[in-house]
Amino acid sequence: MNLPIHLTENDLHKLRRLLHHARSEAGSDPRSLDRLEGELDRAVLVQNDAPPPDLITMNSRVEMINLATGATVTYTLVFPEYANSDDGHLSVLAPLGMAMIGYRSGDEFSWPAPGGLIRFRVGKVLGKEPR
Repeated sequence: MNLPIHLTENDLHKLRRLLHHARSEAGSDPRSLDRLEGELDRAVLVQNDAPPPDLITMNSRVEMINLATGATVTYTLVFPEYANSDDGHLSVLAPLGMAMIGYRSGDEFSWPAPGGLIRFRVGKVLGKEPR
């Protein structure tokens, strides 16, 4: 089992609303949404004004290490309307986005994706982008 995740109260509420909306859209993957909902259900809440600086929250810019290849990638975790692969903005509804929310530097996790199980380690949380 993956490590416990930590979420701010604001992120938790926004993600629950996003899940509700995503379930009504055609083409959404109900199994992935169920898995994300399970992650939200088990999350440990942290105060909105005091999340640890190494915690991946919404709008965090993060270095991630692919454990299968050793490659390092950098993404900013965003809500779907801000996703743009050209500038590294990854949707929280993408498989890796769902997987990485709530983890901290050094944590390792796995998540099912269309091409198979993905495994990553959180490198550095580089800060937050304003929204």
